[in-house]
Amino acid sequence: MRVLTTMAAIGWLAFCLVAGGCQSGKSGSDFETVMPGLQVHDVVVGAGPVAEDGDVVRVHYTGWLYNDSVQGEQFDSSVDRGEPILMRVGVGMVIKGWDEGLKGMRVGGRRTLLIDPELAYGERGRPPTIPPQSTLMFEVELVEVLEVDVAVLQTGTGPACARGDEVEVHYTGWLLEEGEKGAQFDSSHDRGQAWPFTLGAGRVILGWELGVEGMRVGEKRLLTISPELAYGDRAIQDGGKVIIPAGSTLVFEVEMVAIHPRDPDPAG
Repeated sequence: MRVLTTMAAIGWLAFCLVAGGCQSGKSGSDFETVMPGLQVHDVVVGAGPVAEDGDVVRVHYTGWLYNDSVQGEQFDSSVDRGEPILMRVGVGMVIKGWDEGLKGMRVGGRRTLLIDPELAYGERGRPPTIPPQSTLMFEVELVEVLEVDVAVLQTGTGPACARGDEVEVHYTGWLLEEGEKGAQFDSSHDRGQAWPFTLGAGRVILGWELGVEGMRVGEKRLLTISPELAYGDRAIQDGGKVIIPAGSTLVFEVEMVAIHPRDPDPAG
C-alpha cells in the first residue's frame, strides 16, 4: 500500500478562508505596506520562532469585510471554533495576502492584515459571505511553527532538490513506539520501485514536504514526524486492517534516488 499519496485532510486549505481579526479604530498610519495590496500592523510582536517561506504553522484568525476604511461584518473565525488552522506559508495553500502577510511573524505574535481584492478573492469573491472585489481585514495569531526531526544518515552529491522538482525516493516507514522504531507499515524497497512525486505539490504528507526538501542524490535521512505533520487523527488502513493508528508519530528512512528539476520559468 502506498500511504504517501495526497493528504486529503488538508485539501480544504487550498480554498479556505484563512483569516484573522483586527482592532477597530486603527488609523491608516498604523499600517506598513508590505507590497501593493497588502498592509500589516503588529499588534503584539511575539518572542518565539519566526515564520518563514515554506514553514508549516498553526494560526488563529478572525476575518472581517473592510469598506471605506471601516471594519465591517465578521465572516469567519478559528477562534470561535476553538481550533487553529494548519497551513504552509508561501506555497499557495491560502490567499496571497496571507502567504505574504504571515512571513516574519514570531510565535506568540498577533498581526492585523489589510488585504485588497487582488490578493484575496478578487472578482469572484467567496459567496455568500465575501462579495466580489472585497477588501478584507484579518487579525492573525501565530500559535506554533512545526518542524520535522531530521537526521542525515548519509550525504549525497549534486544539486539539492527544491519545491517544484520531481523526485524519486526509496523509503521505509515505521510507527514510533516508546521512542523507538516499532511496527513497519510500508516500504518502497519491498515493492522494488522508488516512489516518484513532485516536491511541494501536496502529494505527500507535510512531514515529507519539509523533511525531503534539500536532499541530494544518494543522501539518506531519518525523519521523525509528529501526527500533525502526518495523518493527524485519521487512522490509515490496508485491507481493512489499521496499519497507522490515529495520532501516530511516524519514522521514515528516506533515500534520494533521482531529482528531475522543474522546468525553468520562461519569463525568466
